[in-house]
Amino acid sequence: MDSSDATMRAAVASAADAMIAVGPDLNVCLWNPAAERMFGWHADEVIGKPLRTIPEEYTAEHRAVLERVREGGHISFATRRLHRDGHLFDIRAIVSGMSSADGEPIGWVGFYRAAAEDETVQRQAAERIRLVRRLNDVVADLNAELELPAVLDRVAASVIELTGADAAGFVLIEQATNALRLVSISGLPEQLRGVTSDLRTSLVGELLRSGRTVMLATADTRDLSDLIWAELSGLHTIALGVSSVHGRPYGALYALFSGHRAGHIELELLELFAGHAGVVVGNAVSYAEVVKQRKHERAVIEASADGIAVLDSDGIVRQWNPAARLITGIPPAEVIGRPLPFALPAPDAEPTIQVESGTWLNVLYSEIEDHDEVVVDFRDVTEAKSLEAAKDLFLSMTSHELRTPITVVHGFAKTLVNRWDKLGDADRRQAVAIIAERAQTLGQLVDNLLYSRTMPDGLPVTNEPFDLDRLLRGAVEGFRGMSEQHTLELEIDGVLPAAFGDAMATDIIVGQLLENAVKYSPGGGTVSVRAGTENDLIVVTVEDDGVGIPTGDRERVFERFVQGEAGDRRRFGGLGLGLYIVRRLARAQHGEVTAHARASGVGTRMRFTLPGAGHVQ
Repeated sequence: MDSSDATMRAAVASAADAMIAVGPDLNVCLWNPAAERMFGWHADEVIGKPLRTIPEEYTAEHRAVLERVREGGHISFATRRLHRDGHLFDIRAIVSGMSSADGEPIGWVGFYRAAAEDETVQRQAAERIRLVRRLNDVVADLNAELELPAVLDRVAASVIELTGADAAGFVLIEQATNALRLVSISGLPEQLRGVTSDLRTSLVGELLRSGRTVMLATADTRDLSDLIWAELSGLHTIALGVSSVHGRPYGALYALFSGHRAGHIELELLELFAGHAGVVVGNAVSYAEVVKQRKHERAVIEASADGIAVLDSDGIVRQWNPAARLITGIPPAEVIGRPLPFALPAPDAEPTIQVESGTWLNVLYSEIEDHDEVVVDFRDVTEAKSLEAAKDLFLSMTSHELRTPITVVHGFAKTLVNRWDKLGDADRRQAVAIIAERAQTLGQLVDNLLYSRTMPDGLPVTNEPFDLDRLLRGAVEGFRGMSEQHTLELEIDGVLPAAFGDAMATDIIVGQLLENAVKYSPGGGTVSVRAGTENDLIVVTVEDDGVGIPTGDRERVFERFVQGEAGDRRRFGGLGLGLYIVRRLARAQHGEVTAHARASGVGTRMRFTLPGAGHVQ
């Protein structure tokens, strides 16, 4: 053994050709003197380290050669290598796989000779240049396609064109489920599209675990019949390379051979193309994500209840959603391609503006960086503005109306405190009477406000049969002492049937109508209350000899915070809530209240109806 070892070492040292061996970790384990002379590095500089002789552009070729001879055989090829001084030179190489005594792969050994003017070297170099150029052309064509399914189909077809394979496919690596999904095929039955297999037991899984980027599997070394590719008749070789997207394994390219055998050139092209395919697929994935995001944004814009307009850098409208049309009344055809139909508020100004139609808009807008676009969001706040105006009017009127009785009460109370002994009984009685009167007025104002506050969404009434005759008699009797200048009359036609409604709500209605009749008859006169039946209804009317209501105001007086603006009614003050409350209470009982002129032309006739209890189902 010692003599054989010495002979072998002498042979290696004396060989005219450079001899280099690398182990399974691809680190150099043999570097003979001829290699020192050819490449310029001494053995002690390279032993145990990765090869330094492989130019970057030939890395894929080197890996393809090693993969091709991994399990036996050798390859003779022309290539280029790197000298220590940095220059490239042509060589002729023969590379073989090394195996242990029990057949386990233990590395590779290569013999290298300077090629000089070798015609074979030039021919192989020219062919390699042609294939690489064709690869670049294929990749350029793929980059012109953006739709991911089309990209994947063209990738599979291009594998056949570049490598001469009989069939090809692209499998998607689904990391979450540890599965492979065949998403693109060429030269295989269509029913294979979408088929899945276990990533862990697949060739792709083996390749990922090995850390390599290219792999060759042949029928001589393993059983291929259980693979999804087995439907290719005569399949004897499978070459595959991993494609990464954004730095992560995304899928793998398969080249299937049933005719000629795949060599290291096919493996090199497959690895190079897998890398380029990863970039192309990554572009298509990014494009698909952008399209999906745009669709999502458009769906959000289209479904938004707010008006949304997208403007370009020149302020021209490019998008106009359905809500924008609904709010402004302007269809997209009349605004897209034109300036925004209303002015944007200044950045530090109040965002609420009024447009020509009178609509109030709350407008917010912001610029989208890197897109030179402005998104304008606006909503109709006209109703809110009206409520705000009503609130302001309410506060103004309330402060005025409440101030008067409070001032009077305060003044007379202060007079009584400060001048009690100086006032006679008559003066004291008069002061107390005025205080009581103003306190009653104040209480009525507060009651009206509370009723108004609780009624926007419905009235707390309980409808049931009740004695309207008794209620009317009690209300009229209570008001007879209210004014010495007025005469109250009650007339009921026959026997009044029971009404169907809420007795308390009806008492408020009748009381408000009587109070108005007295209030708006400052000169005194007769207030007449009549009750009777008309078909299924009970009708109550209240007439007075007062200032009346102008024709144009007979419906408006039932609105919130509104009084007749014409005639003399405005001078009597009040919040304008009484008749608003009356009508709401009447309608909550399925009745109605309306205002009319009297037959004599003087004063007002108020008509109040309720359903009879006997006619309610």
